[in-house]
Amino acid sequence: MKLLRKCKKFVIIILGDKVKRVKNNTVQIILNLIIISIGCMIAALAIECFLIPNTILDGGITGISIIIHKVFKIPLSLLVIILNIPFVYIGYKNLGKHFVIRTVYSMIVFSVFLDYFKNIQSFTNEMLLATVFGGGLLGIGVGLVIRFGGCVDGTESVAIVISKKFNFSVGQIVLIFNLIVFTIAGFIFGFDRAMYSLLTYIITFKVIDFVAEGIDEAKAAMIITDKGTKLSDEIYNRLGRTTTTLRGKGLISGEKAVLYCVLTRMELFELKRIVEEMDESAFVTINDISDIIGNHIKSTKNKKTT
Repeated sequence: MKLLRKCKKFVIIILGDKVKRVKNNTVQIILNLIIISIGCMIAALAIECFLIPNTILDGGITGISIIIHKVFKIPLSLLVIILNIPFVYIGYKNLGKHFVIRTVYSMIVFSVFLDYFKNIQSFTNEMLLATVFGGGLLGIGVGLVIRFGGCVDGTESVAIVISKKFNFSVGQIVLIFNLIVFTIAGFIFGFDRAMYSLLTYIITFKVIDFVAEGIDEAKAAMIITDKGTKLSDEIYNRLGRTTTTLRGKGLISGEKAVLYCVLTRMELFELKRIVEEMDESAFVTINDISDIIGNHIKSTKNKKTT
């Protein structure tokens, strides 16, 4: 009987711990979705109440959507969904299903708020005010969405794929894409509007940098774990990022594997998810990287560690 009571107590402890983890994960997911929704609302408000009334464009797929909306009068909320579908698929292939779920949710909520705010009168007709406040609010909204794992524009997912194959950073690819969009807008709406759009993009870029801790700067993750091989394989399989494995020894914890991985900000959320799934006891630090020499950030097909 005594042994039975101990076994029962042990089972209750284990089940209780699992239930607690599931509950905590559920609460965290709900909080993430709420903040993503708030970010989508702020971004949609900036576009519909500051930018569009003054013919100022956002960058990326949203910018292309605004051009088509202005020229052909197709609802912007519909264009944002349709034009992003190929980019969502690319994101699924390279960043996994969790990224797609959060992205689809973000885009749907963003589209709903775009449709809701379209009939609200412009907050200002002053171009400079619209540029500064529209760009600032857009940066806050998009920054919140990105920081909590969402995405309202598929341009970066494609940029990440391209950056792995060519010697360009994600930021450089996005900038080139946006310069093309603004040039097209210049021919259609006038180059003064294109210059205001570029200024808005710069403001948005810097605000996202502040809110989301960098729009595309490389990040260095150091993971101290007991499951070095499994984590390394999973990071490679799901993110296409190689890791460098070092040997470490904790004063109390003993022998540990230390994984060093360089990746982009868009992939940080998924990296955290991988670590939580594979080894809850792992210790992770993430740092900014000012410069990269060599191709460490790019994945290879032949090696899983460098």
